[in-house]
Amino acid sequence: MANHAHSSSTPLWQPSEGRIAASQMTALMRRLERDHDVTLKDYAALHAFSVDQLETFWSELWGDFNLIALEAPDKTLSFPKGQDGRMEHATWFEGARLNYAANCLWRRDDAPALICRDERGRRESISYYALYDEVAKLVCALEAAGVTAGDRVAGIVPNSKHAVIGLLASASLGAIWSSCSPDFGEAGILDRFSQIEPKVLIACDGYSWGGKAIDIRERLGKVSAQLESVVTTVVFGFLEDEPDLEAIEKSVRWETFLENDAYEIDFRAQAFDHPLYILYSSGTTGVPKCIVHGAGGSLLQHLKEHRLHVDLDRDDVLFFYTTCGWMMWNWLVSGLATGSTLVLYDGMPLHPSKDALWRIIDEDQVSVFGTSARYIATCEKEGLKPGREFELSALRAILSTGSALSHESFDYVYEDIGSDLMLGSISGGTDIVSCFALSCPIKPVYRGELQCLGLGMDVAVFDEAGEPVVGEKGELVCRKPFPCMPVKFWNDPEGTRFHGAYFEEFDNIWAHGDFAELTPNGGVIIHGRSDALLKPGGVRIGTAEIYRQVEKVEAVKEALCIGQQWDGDMRLVLFVTLKEGHELDEALAQSIRTTVRENATPRHVPSIILEAPELPRTRSGKLVELAVTDVVHGRPVKNKEALANPDALAFFESLEALSN
Repeated sequence: MANHAHSSSTPLWQPSEGRIAASQMTALMRRLERDHDVTLKDYAALHAFSVDQLETFWSELWGDFNLIALEAPDKTLSFPKGQDGRMEHATWFEGARLNYAANCLWRRDDAPALICRDERGRRESISYYALYDEVAKLVCALEAAGVTAGDRVAGIVPNSKHAVIGLLASASLGAIWSSCSPDFGEAGILDRFSQIEPKVLIACDGYSWGGKAIDIRERLGKVSAQLESVVTTVVFGFLEDEPDLEAIEKSVRWETFLENDAYEIDFRAQAFDHPLYILYSSGTTGVPKCIVHGAGGSLLQHLKEHRLHVDLDRDDVLFFYTTCGWMMWNWLVSGLATGSTLVLYDGMPLHPSKDALWRIIDEDQVSVFGTSARYIATCEKEGLKPGREFELSALRAILSTGSALSHESFDYVYEDIGSDLMLGSISGGTDIVSCFALSCPIKPVYRGELQCLGLGMDVAVFDEAGEPVVGEKGELVCRKPFPCMPVKFWNDPEGTRFHGAYFEEFDNIWAHGDFAELTPNGGVIIHGRSDALLKPGGVRIGTAEIYRQVEKVEAVKEALCIGQQWDGDMRLVLFVTLKEGHELDEALAQSIRTTVRENATPRHVPSIILEAPELPRTRSGKLVELAVTDVVHGRPVKNKEALANPDALAFFESLEALSN
């Protein structure tokens, strides 16, 4: 059912009784009730149990998910001597020995594991049996190249089968995988990979974007030559079938590299917290931090989110639109551990037609589709009505992340995509390679709210005094350890950078850097990043609150707001990009101010509104308010390579209007 009243007390969607009863979350609740003599009447009760009985909850999930392990854990949660209860020193499942790839490749049949699509119209389906075979060959080849446990394998890869095979083969050996998308520039790749010194580099010859073929072999040759640790660069043809590799030293074709008779994988069992992959902070405040994630914690957390929060099982088809440089790709790959089918797509989401992704969702019977809030807003602004243009008969859930999903986008999903969908606005990040707040198949969806806090995550919102609050805005924190905390930062032997990133603000409490609010419905609203927080007159305002109102104005395509230090206070400066055929005149500026004033508060109204040709964003599509703030205040932008469109900053650097 769908109900489109705009009151936050009235759900937009309510799961049917049958859907609730059949969910994996309900099955877990009934089992916990039986085994632990508790009553769990709703999600709130289950969440309370999961954080109050933290060790019991996580150890129950270990058994529930039938993790494949060589050795079972001796203890669920432990701390080094003298560090009792200190979150950052928590050790999970001590004594356990497992392998991430073994848990992703347990299914060995003819069911499709991967459906690989791209903007050029190519489609390839790869069975679980065939995927295992390909991984086995790469494991054998990597071993022959000298890769052992703890070595790094890096990928400059599109979202293709090669990337998934690369991760799984590395993990099989206990090696550490790290990837970025092929649109990264030379400096951006080196900023990341030179820190981790990979032994093998896996890369494509190029990629296509918006119908344009972009050859990266010259860039790849330069990168490979500067990474002295690399013993071989394995190149696969993504643009051409047999690319010329003359410009790349120590290179070998993918097909040649995999020429061997391997058919069985010797999965190397490692400790629960053995490094699985290295992800990178966005790098907009300096050289990217190398965040090391553990095999067991990532696997267990992803299984929890996939199976319980998304209700994913072996009959599902999961499609998340992402690149290999965004943590949602790592999250997507773990979907193999549920035995489901993954759809991989590489290319521009609006090419070759604006409805390209919806066509795939329809054709491949996608049941769970994930994307960015920006993509959903773009579909609405482009006038797409997927629910009327396609059957979407298998689709039961849409997930959205990357930035806050506006209230209007909630309406759009239920009006123009489907009325019986679980709309999961989810939020977490690279730091935890997962979510703090996400979807829930047994709870209603309320307009503008993330459905729930993640199970086993003791999340709260703290006010400026460090006290937990509900219904007020504040800092999103987590008060107890959780298995997917990073193992460490690379090249941070004393853990000082790790401590500074998460535990400096509040003693023994993880501060995530989001400005958020817990709602009476048990949901969450994300108001933006804390580092982009605006404080005109001392009142704390999240940028998402402003964007939500500004983007209601028909002529506005997108907005970015910063706070400029001015006359001993802060004034709000709003930059907008406009739809074709519109210009920023006084009437439009007044319309924007009125909309903000009437729907937010006078404090939210910008002092200055300027039209920008383009807004700068990271490669995963997030607006970078910090970079614009630095430019406006005359400070250097520390790492332009982290931006997808660094040239967009030139406009802000040339502004004189803000100095008057």
